[in-house]
Amino acid sequence: MRLAVKALAAAAIALAVTAVCAFGPASQNLGDPGAAKQSPANASLAAPPRPQTGDPRPQTLLPILVTAAPAYEPLAALKGGERFPKGAQLMRIENGVAVPLVPGFAASADANVSWDATSILFSAKHSPADHWQIWELNLVTHTTRQLIAANEDVIRPLYLPAGQLVYARRLPQGYRIEVAGKASALKLAPIDDAAAETILPLSYIQASAMPADVLHDGRILFESYYPLGVGSTPELFLVYSDGSGVESYRCDHGRARWGGRQLADGDVVFTHGVSLARFTSSLAHEAAIAAPRADFSGGIRETPDGAWLLSARASTASHYALKLWKPGAPSMTAVLADAGKDLVDPVLIAPRPRPNQHPTGLHPWNYANLMALDSRQSRMGDLMTAPAQVRLETLNLNGSTVVTGTAPVETDGSFFVQTPADQPIRFALLDAKGAVVRREQGWFWIRKGEQRYCIGCHTGPERASENRVPAVLLRTTTPADLTRTKPTAAAEAAKSRGN
Repeated sequence: MRLAVKALAAAAIALAVTAVCAFGPASQNLGDPGAAKQSPANASLAAPPRPQTGDPRPQTLLPILVTAAPAYEPLAALKGGERFPKGAQLMRIENGVAVPLVPGFAASADANVSWDATSILFSAKHSPADHWQIWELNLVTHTTRQLIAANEDVIRPLYLPAGQLVYARRLPQGYRIEVAGKASALKLAPIDDAAAETILPLSYIQASAMPADVLHDGRILFESYYPLGVGSTPELFLVYSDGSGVESYRCDHGRARWGGRQLADGDVVFTHGVSLARFTSSLAHEAAIAAPRADFSGGIRETPDGAWLLSARASTASHYALKLWKPGAPSMTAVLADAGKDLVDPVLIAPRPRPNQHPTGLHPWNYANLMALDSRQSRMGDLMTAPAQVRLETLNLNGSTVVTGTAPVETDGSFFVQTPADQPIRFALLDAKGAVVRREQGWFWIRKGEQRYCIGCHTGPERASENRVPAVLLRTTTPADLTRTKPTAAAEAAKSRGN
């Protein structure tokens, strides 16, 4: 396979390429795939040059990883589908040479480099008919080990602090986000060989959720559809590493957003497909990025000098190629292209700051508590009068809506309830006659032992409640129990008829 490559200025990007390079064979094969499955550390690679922390070599020699695929569908996983319908291969590019990262696999993708750049998580298949599984490549010993083995696809692995990883597992209802491994007291602890014995689901909706990045504060940025659990517009959400605190990153929903990555300054950059935008802490809505027009696959990477390595194409009729763009520049510079393959998800092999480790605040309960400070407030328009009641709804295993109960809403719009945990829930506000005056459009979840409050009904980060004690707490500090499924009116009628 021949690659068209343009040389870059030394200050432009942390790698160097020559006029033409090829995806050549690796100097040593990984060996027998079957044997690799039996022993986590028996697969070996030839040792390519690797930058160390504090490496004195110029930044222009730092290598990158890229996924090469005949076809790439960036949003397929949100529908439970295959992103690489014709296979994929991770390539390592250094000193103008591109070679397979793990040649002993039939397919590989989803590279994620550890904080100290000594190991790489990736998903792979030993044979084309296999499920995607999660592996780790040690760049010091040049060996691989399988971390997650499953009877279904497991993809998109990302390192978490203290020896854990987050990824997505394909289930009948879609991909579910999970965390594997026990949190270590050591901030840079490696992932334990037995990490797969400790699995914690993070998402509890009957739809796909895909991890996209681990933010500086330790939260996980993930992609799903909006409204959450039922919608069809790709959107970015946040959740802590124990599954608590799920929320939209911003509430200015509308255009499809995916491929989010956090920059060194804390902003999150993402794509709409034909454009780029960002979330910045000072704004409650996205900010447009004046980038050259292209079709972007998402997942930009920031180089040490602030340039962005990204995957883009001129139109849907062409393949994605690697580009380099300095924000503010009028055009992008070509880095790597292949007329027959999409080149996506670029990753720099270089040390990076370790995110904060999130200390869980969950209690050992089988329920959760939630308090709304003023349910009258909403981005859809504030209610002029307070609702009389709030109704909690959940989904059963068949996907049918089930009512678990109602609780009073105070005149200031506040309510305090105890809810079922680790399952989809939503609230509906009722008037004095029991009619719905407002219902959440999508679903969310609360973890077991979580205590949570919200300002109103999808108010967004720009809203805050009045500085006063909620009326519900002046009346009682005990939450109304909405954890038990209540029979519907139809069920009660059937019971009275003896059915």
